Amino acid sequence: MLLAIDIGNTNVVFGINDNGEWKNHWRIQTDHHKTADEYEVIFRSLLAAGKVFRSGVHNIILSSVVPSLVRPFSEMLQGLFASAKITVVGPEIYSRLPIKILNPYEIGADLVANAVAAFQKYGELTMVIDFGTALTFTTIGKNAEIRGVAIAPGLETAVIALAGETAQLPHVHLTTPPSVLGKNTIHAIQSGIVYGYTGLVDSMIERTEAEIGEKISVVATGGLSSVVAPLTKNIRNIERMLTLDGLVEINAFCTDPK
Repeated sequence: MLLAIDIGNTNVVFGINDNGEWKNHWRIQTDHHKTADEYEVIFRSLLAAGKVFRSGVHNIILSSVVPSLVRPFSEMLQGLFASAKITVVGPEIYSRLPIKILNPYEIGADLVANAVAAFQKYGELTMVIDFGTALTFTTIGKNAEIRGVAIAPGLETAVIALAGETAQLPHVHLTTPPSVLGKNTIHAIQSGIVYGYTGLVDSMIERTEAEIGEKISVVATGGLSSVVAPLTKNIRNIERMLTLDGLVEINAFCTDPK
């Protein structure tokens, strides 16, 4: 079995994959201050509750956009899975992947995983839109190359900024409001964020297509993809497990003896 882990700025998402099938997956809050021992307690508990035998995990792949957590996670994993091979996604392994990486020392490991999964599923001329802490647009062009990335504040990040920098605006749950014309504060914020970001997403897709002169397939992932994607004109595919799927693919390329 394979344990795939993606450490994001807001959440750590991880799952157990057995022969291409997800047996279990979990999402916990990212805490930059937790030690290896504290994360070990969490992982032990969740794996035991999921009836996952640690002896059955032979490969582990780890991606992270939080550099300070790579070491404690590596220590924790070495303690829990002493015989498992651990692969950390980074520039050292990018030459083995089926896509060409732009600026390998700058691009996030999660974006690489997204791009690999999207390329395997949809081929060239594909854009991945990840609705996470940041809203990211990763475009794979012809010749299996990452043409470029665009980054904007994520939806929740925008809500937190509004609540934190204003005296009377609360932190609200993001869902599609009943009208673009908000009749109260909550609906007003939901309208501005949800419908506003819908326009941003469609605009970025259309500008990308105009610049590269090609129509592209678009796949959305991330926590709020299911809120915004159905409202857009251009997103037809939602893959909630895309990042972990990409880690499975990367692990296969890195462990293939050929």
